Amino acid sequence: MSLMDNNNISHIEETGSQAGASVQEWEPPDYSQSSRVRVDYQRAEDCHCLLNDKMARHVFNSIKILRTRMLSRARQKGWRTILITSARPGEGKTVTAINLAFALAKEHQQTVVLVDGDLRRPSVADYLGIPVKHGLSDYFLSNIPLDQIILWPGVEKLTLVPGRQAVSDSAELIGSPAMQELVREMKDRYLDRYILFDFPSLLGVADTLAFMPYVDCVLMVVEAGKTASADILQAQSLIPEEKLLGLVLNKAQTAN
Repeated sequence: MSLMDNNNISHIEETGSQAGASVQEWEPPDYSQSSRVRVDYQRAEDCHCLLNDKMARHVFNSIKILRTRMLSRARQKGWRTILITSARPGEGKTVTAINLAFALAKEHQQTVVLVDGDLRRPSVADYLGIPVKHGLSDYFLSNIPLDQIILWPGVEKLTLVPGRQAVSDSAELIGSPAMQELVREMKDRYLDRYILFDFPSLLGVADTLAFMPYVDCVLMVVEAGKTASADILQAQSLIPEEKLLGLVLNKAQTAN
């Protein structure tokens, strides 16, 4: 896995604090209003998710490096809403989003929300083996309040907004004023919060393009040896240059 920009490529193996606050002043949020769920760690491990001691050391280190580089760029720009996508399906964007969210939660003085914004094929909850009563689509279609959708997986500083059923008119929902208001609500509630949005691939569907104006920056996942160069260039051309956080090269091989 590599985090790349237009001027720099640094190889990484596969897989926030509020301004001015001190360690003594910061307190983690109260999760009493969030629904507590239990992660199926065996299921998550089988899906290559979670930053834990069972991971190979090079994978563990690579995710931490990705986290450090991402945070460095995001803090310089003041970015807190991060869209994670790919050029084509099946390149590892959801696994990257999950592992990055868990890694960010280990940082001091910041909270993280991982939002499954793939209304066509929601999979974050499935990868973690988490049962879902209400998902993101229910916020739009059934007027379920956000506080009834947010889940706490028992990891301090990390919450999840899962997906549930597939939605046919997903692009219309994603581009609606209700989605814009939802992003604003999640972003403004805590000044130390990073929000990761796992979204569909850029090529082939309109969902991610419709959502892109609502976020600060975009992180694109590319699978080494699989994604065609033409697809990478086409997908990257759809991201405004000022919003491109970087490219993550997934499943890259390195010499020992």
